[in-house]
Amino acid sequence: MSAPINLPNPSTANGAPANPEQSYGGALTTLVVVFFFWGFIAAGNSVFIPFCKHFFQLDQFQSQLIDFAFYTAYYVGALGLFGFGMWRGFDPVTHWGYKKSIVYGLLFSAIGALVMILAVEAKSYAAMLGGLFVVGLGFSLQQTAANPFAILLGDPRRGADRVNLGGGVNSFGTAIGPLVVAFALFGSAHSMTDYQIQSLPLEKVVTLYAGVGALFLAAATLFHFSKQVPSGVSREPIEPAPRAWRHLLLMTLLLFIWFGFIFHSYQSPGALVYARQGEAVVVGESQVELLRMALLVGALATVIGHLFYARHRSRLKPDGWGAIQYPHLLLGMLAIFTYVGVEVSIVSNLSELLKDPKFGARQASQIAPYISIYWGSLMIGRWTGSLSVFNLKGTSKTIATVLVPWLAFGVVLGINLIAGKDMQPLYAYAICLLVHLGATLYGGNQPARNLLVFALFGVTAMLVGMTSTGTVAVYAFLSGGLACSIMWPSIFTLAIWGLGRYAAQGSAFLVMMILGGGILPPLQGKLADLVGIHSSYWMAVAAFAYLAWYAWRVPSLLKAQNLD
Repeated sequence: MSAPINLPNPSTANGAPANPEQSYGGALTTLVVVFFFWGFIAAGNSVFIPFCKHFFQLDQFQSQLIDFAFYTAYYVGALGLFGFGMWRGFDPVTHWGYKKSIVYGLLFSAIGALVMILAVEAKSYAAMLGGLFVVGLGFSLQQTAANPFAILLGDPRRGADRVNLGGGVNSFGTAIGPLVVAFALFGSAHSMTDYQIQSLPLEKVVTLYAGVGALFLAAATLFHFSKQVPSGVSREPIEPAPRAWRHLLLMTLLLFIWFGFIFHSYQSPGALVYARQGEAVVVGESQVELLRMALLVGALATVIGHLFYARHRSRLKPDGWGAIQYPHLLLGMLAIFTYVGVEVSIVSNLSELLKDPKFGARQASQIAPYISIYWGSLMIGRWTGSLSVFNLKGTSKTIATVLVPWLAFGVVLGINLIAGKDMQPLYAYAICLLVHLGATLYGGNQPARNLLVFALFGVTAMLVGMTSTGTVAVYAFLSGGLACSIMWPSIFTLAIWGLGRYAAQGSAFLVMMILGGGILPPLQGKLADLVGIHSSYWMAVAAFAYLAWYAWRVPSLLKAQNLD
């Protein structure tokens, strides 16, 4: 999940290559490793969640706070960069240069890894969340700079190829991240009970994050001392948007209040006791859980309500709202929020679903192959979607479109088999690839139709999962990864279409909405605590339904603005 922004002129002397044919292979290789980090850590969290749930004896909502800490950092980081730009009158990332921005982001993430190590030593779940938050802040800065930086590393006419290469490596990281993290936590054990997980030593987590932190530092060092890498500096002023800035600050404050109440409620035991007219009144655990659910819904309503309020106000008076005055961008922000949220919440709650006897009764130590297949499904879709950059025509394009998904599926199976995982229950998942192939061929290269087709694919898959059990349901939920695979570029293209000088600002707003990965997973986790893990996936049905509506609605919005 990464977003392009406006670039400085690559022919200038302010940091871009003077000779487009000059080779930056070493720098590009290092940059691709950064793309890998994002996928590796994000997908690895899906295994870390069930581990922390059993080790710290958490409920499903509390375990989802891992996603909350990690993905909320993207929002806070992007908001901080936007606010700094409003204050100083320039975009800090292009002012520092893409090279330095990536170095700063890697150092931030290295600090986060150190905080994780200290938190593990202290056996503090709250401190571990803080460490993941700092890692996410670093990723936010890296993501803002990495895509345009990849375009600068060579001939700008081939820049899209390098960005897609980074995206493909990112997806590869999501496929192997769960396997590496599972090995670090559970070793070579193929089955481990929840009780055994509670008694595991945490030294392996220390080793894992020590290695990750060392890699962050190594990558930062390579970038910093490489004299052949352009700085990517630009002095272009930022477009002012004071009303949008104040609006986002207010929304952020309200979100902190909502989650402050939620976290405070967990300092109490299952039932709350308070005094009323001199008598002790006990509020039962079920009422407390409903209160917490209401608070989470309130946080979600804050985001949705503020986005629609901003749309209303910006239509009345566009001045000061910047990119938010464009309705297709504003609804696209909610689409990114929804897409990231559903993509993460499906897999983050998957381990709890697979524990249910109706879905396999698997232990937490056995779910890594399923998580790998889910994230690998995104790799399948992204590898297939990136074929357009090779300008294939006619029969060659059709053959490549048919073969690449199977190649990617083979890669996912292969790395799991090398890791010693039993993949026999997942071989028949190839059937889902046939559905994905049909959706790909029908969607074509039109972003609105592509998004609509895959959103409807997601709705259908979730409904099949909700109305069935066993292998069919598991495959249906896993295929949510296939449905999500093409959504980021489709939504992004539609949302920033026609923004002109506001394109960079619109990109920043869209990156902020990665916040959805921090709100929807805890919301589904609390829903699972109340109505059961299977029923909680109705939230995914609703999310894909909104994405289908956005895909249907956005063409008419563009036509109304003469942006068709």
